[in-house]
Amino acid sequence: MTDAATESDADGDDTGRFDDVYRRLVGYVGGGDDPADPADVLAMQVVVRIEKTQPPARADLLGAAARAAVLLCLDDRAGGDGPWAAPMAAWCDARIRKIARRARGAQWAAAQEVWGLTATDGGGQARAIVPGRVGDVDRRISRLQIGGTEVDGTLPSDPPGHGVCLWMNPDLDMSVGKAAAQVGHGSMLAVTVMDLPAAREWRSAGCPLVVREATGDRWHALLEADGRGEAVAVRDAGFTEVAPGSVTVIAEVIG
Repeated sequence: MTDAATESDADGDDTGRFDDVYRRLVGYVGGGDDPADPADVLAMQVVVRIEKTQPPARADLLGAAARAAVLLCLDDRAGGDGPWAAPMAAWCDARIRKIARRARGAQWAAAQEVWGLTATDGGGQARAIVPGRVGDVDRRISRLQIGGTEVDGTLPSDPPGHGVCLWMNPDLDMSVGKAAAQVGHGSMLAVTVMDLPAAREWRSAGCPLVVREATGDRWHALLEADGRGEAVAVRDAGFTEVAPGSVTVIAEVIG
């Protein structure tokens, strides 16, 4: 099954389907145990484009990964009787897992043929693949490296004037691949602090967002905002790189 979908392909006209995908994200509670067989784990593969000669800036790559993940989740094809609805529902009923992989050249072109959605942010590009069993990942995706996702650049710390901001924990040292998965979680959770009309408007605009690294003081304030329900934190299960329960990203809707 293939679909060369990009961020511009969602029709945005099926209100019932959008209501479905919105309720799915807002109703997600997380947790749950993984299946006994690792091959049965459900995961969204996130392919980041990193060319040797012109690698993207870190902020652009993370922004693209975050947008690809949430655009896929909010796409009309993921709701109602859409072709992506069943795998997306099964994934959200399990423990949310994302696996970031690197692609370049012909690998990147081949990834566009697999069911999913590609987003661009500045010089960064990423493709979110419709979730499925780890044991069934399309060969065009499974052959891509999970490591080797490092790119240069630092994240700004200045807040945007308005809109969705994904704040990275300043005390954690994560690879770009790990961070890409975490901001993908954050963009999904950002929907939970929007009402339905606001979420629909955000999707219609292409889910614009920025990724920032918080200062220590801002991070403390964001943790308090999460406690009040005014922002939403991503708490990692601790499978890779960080300790279980670590808050990796906090999503804030400003203005």
